[in-house]
Amino acid sequence: MGRRRQAREAAMQALYAIDMSRLNPDEAFARHRRNFPPPKAARDFYYSLVQGVLDERERLDRVIELHSSNWKVNRMACVDRNVLRMAVYEMLFCPDIPLKVSINEAVDIGKKFGTEESGAFINGILDAIRKAMEQNRLPEAGTFRKSAPEPGSRQQNDSGG
Repeated sequence: MGRRRQAREAAMQALYAIDMSRLNPDEAFARHRRNFPPPKAARDFYYSLVQGVLDERERLDRVIELHSSNWKVNRMACVDRNVLRMAVYEMLFCPDIPLKVSINEAVDIGKKFGTEESGAFINGILDAIRKAMEQNRLPEAGTFRKSAPEPGSRQQNDSGG
């Protein structure tokens, strides 16, 4: 498993723990890190994802709800909502990661940790967000995603490293 996949899986687990905790997010994150430290090679991306999602959660939830056909984020399964938050964070704030990579990684993680329906559910919402971004119908994307990667500049699947 590649570094980024390890970071994404560890970040999803941390976000899940934070979401389920009755502690404030910073305290819950500190406790989770102490008990389940991320793999050393994946640490930077892990911290970036978790802290980014925590910092931008309200904005991420608005984007998700806007594209989720009558689903409120707080009514979604905890795994699904945190995988979605993480993927939308990547889509909005990580221009070096192709949109399709963020989507594919999220679908795979949703299938691994969620329910039988998680992959399709996550894919549907993220694909709607991707289409809105590509058609410049998502104001949040233009504000944060500074530049799209050049076609062919990276492999389509960055999960290997």
